[in-house]
Parts: sequence; C-alpha cells; structure tokens
Amino acid sequence: MALIDTFLRKQVRRGQLTVTHAGGRAVTFGTPDPAFPDVAIRFTDAGVTGRIVRHPALGAAEAFMDGKLVIEQGDIRDLVNLLKSNSPWEQGGGLNPALPIRLAGQLIHRIDRINMARRSKKNVAHHYDLSDRLYDLFLDADRQYSCAYFTDSANPLEQAQADKKAHIVAKLLIQPGMRVLDIGCGWGGMALYIYQKTGAEVLGVTLSEEQLKVARARAEAAGVADKVRFELIDYRAVTGQFDRIVSVGMFEHVGPAHYGAYFRKCRDLLTDDGVMLMHTIGRMGVPGVTDSFTTKYIFPGGYNPALSEIVKGYEGTKLFPTDIEVLRLHYALTIDHWYDRTVAAKDAIVALYDERFYRLWTFYLAGAAEAFRTGGMCNYQVQLSKNRLTVPLTRDYIGDAEARLRG
Repeated sequence: MALIDTFLRKQVRRGQLTVTHAGGRAVTFGTPDPAFPDVAIRFTDAGVTGRIVRHPALGAAEAFMDGKLVIEQGDIRDLVNLLKSNSPWEQGGGLNPALPIRLAGQLIHRIDRINMARRSKKNVAHHYDLSDRLYDLFLDADRQYSCAYFTDSANPLEQAQADKKAHIVAKLLIQPGMRVLDIGCGWGGMALYIYQKTGAEVLGVTLSEEQLKVARARAEAAGVADKVRFELIDYRAVTGQFDRIVSVGMFEHVGPAHYGAYFRKCRDLLTDDGVMLMHTIGRMGVPGVTDSFTTKYIFPGGYNPALSEIVKGYEGTKLFPTDIEVLRLHYALTIDHWYDRTVAAKDAIVALYDERFYRLWTFYLAGAAEAFRTGGMCNYQVQLSKNRLTVPLTRDYIGDAEARLRG
C-alpha cells in the first residue's frame, strides 16, 4: 500500500475521493455524503505522492500546478473542500507534515518573517505588482483586495465591498476637515471613499509602484488629487499628525517582530483625540507559521497574527482598545466570489500568463477560502483610541453611521 493511501484513508471519511495512481491502480476513500463533494484525481508521476505526504500544501500545489495531479471529477475547490471539511479547525484537524519537517519549517518561517524595511518593498511587489488586468478580472470594480462585509450572505460582491468600507469608516468617526492616513492604501478605493463620504483629506501610502500609479490616476480622474494624495513610502517613514488612521489588509505584512514598533508609530502619528482602525487576517488560535505554499508563491514575508500577538503589540503604548470585532466567514464568502470570477476568466488569465499560473491562482483562492470556512483563520477589526473619551460608550453609533454612509 502506498504511503499516500494511508494518509488519505485517515483524512477522507465523509464524501468520496477516488485516486488513480501513475501505474493505473485506482483506490476510493471515504463514503458518499450529500454534504461533501465527490472528487476523482489522477497522478501522472509516481514521484509526487511522497512529496505530498511530506509537504501536503506545497507538494499538492506544485503537483497540481505542474499537471502531475489531474482532477478528473470536480475541480480544485472541490478537492480542497473535501480534504479540509473532514478535519475542521475546531475539532483539532489539519494536514500536518511530519514533526522534523514541521520544526524546520517553523525555524525558516521565524527567520523569514523578520520583515525589515529593505525587504518589505520586494515582498509587496511580488504579489501586488502583478498585471493590473489580472486584478480587474476577479476583484470588484473598486479593486477591494481584502475581506468584504456581508450583511447578507447572498449579497453580490460589489455591495459587500461597499458595505465593508461603510462599516470601517463608521467606526472611525471621521469629521470634515480631519486628516486621515491610509496605511497600505492599495489602489486607492478606501481613501477616495473616505473623502467622498466625509470630506476629510487623506494620505494613502503604499510600497507597490503599480498600485500607486492606479491610485494617483483615480484621484486625478475624480478631480480630488489635492485632497486625496498617494505616496510610495514605508509607513515607518511617514511624518506629521493625523486625526484618524486606517489600515486594511496591510498588517499581515508587518511581521511579529515589528508589531510593537508598528503600534508605537501609529500612536506617534495620531493627534491627542486620534482613532485608528486596523483590519487584518488573523488566527483564531495560538501563534503559528505561514504555510510553505503561501510563503513561496503568494505572500513572501507574510504572516497572519493570533489575537494575542496583536494585543501584545499595542500593550504598553497607552492606546485604548475601544473595539475588537471578529469576522468569521466573511472572507470565505468574499473569496468564493473571487474564485468564481477567476474560473470565468480562465481564457483571459491563461492568455495573460499561462496554464500553470492559472492553476496556481485557483489553488491559492480555493485554499484561502477553506482556511476561513473550516480552518482557523478569521478577520479582526481592531479599533484603538488615544483618548478614552473620543469613542462613544456603546457601539450603537456604528450602525447609525453605516446607515448614513450607505444612504
């Protein structure tokens, strides 16, 4: 019996997975279950099975990308869903490699996540400086490349992303005439929204040259470039004072070694009545490591923090934690939309890059969605204030402000 057969027999109990080995031998694992997809795969190279057992995420990803793992029934999302759903995070499940490999991976990850300024720009460019056309194909029209906010799980992506911006801006209590800093401004959507809805002037900072070009062009086209400015600068080099700070989807690139410095910098940039809102992917459990596939192909230097690591980062800064919200399934719903749009745009993506990149991207999205659906990932929105009296005593103001912003 092949080692991978033992591995899959333990992993797949509900739903069926049929595996055809390179030599033609077919084995079926699990039992039919209407709540789980039935999937059939075929290995075209006998050598890949051992690597998958030793390095599940990276081994499976590279076998799929290279055409050595072929899906004959279902698709990559079905395969990831079948494997992950059989071992949800809350039941202690997971695809864990052998102990020596896991320990080696932890050591490498700790070294890699010391994300010094000279490496940050290179890490950001690895992902965000991909072709603009790619992001147009699967994101919403405003290019919100972060977790949307679903007031109803059936809402379309554009509405959920608009609701996300309203939800965040409502928490920031922005007034006309204020100065706002957007750390990791992306393609400028949040900064432009803030000015449009509140009249506050915004400075957006990014390390992506491609994002900077788009953000500046959008501000020019809207005739607000004097009110909404964008700069290619590391947040650590920003100077001045801001009434509000917003950061969406950037903290994942800071690195635990720099959390304290990040929050101290934000404190120094805030006025005495300042408020900040940080939206980040996070772990629902203890601190961990970034999987090898994500580190190698998607976000080098990236790390999703446990809540305890975030709290430890702002402890001692004298910032008041005024609100912490946990978004559980919102990112799974968001990425489902991105996956569907990616599949629909397959021909365009293959023409832009190639088949291997398309398989890489679908594997990334399928795995990411499942990490939020059945894995241990969530999103945290952490609101911090410099003055204990600036934020209202109850959360009622958030809903009221959201309603006004949507209107």
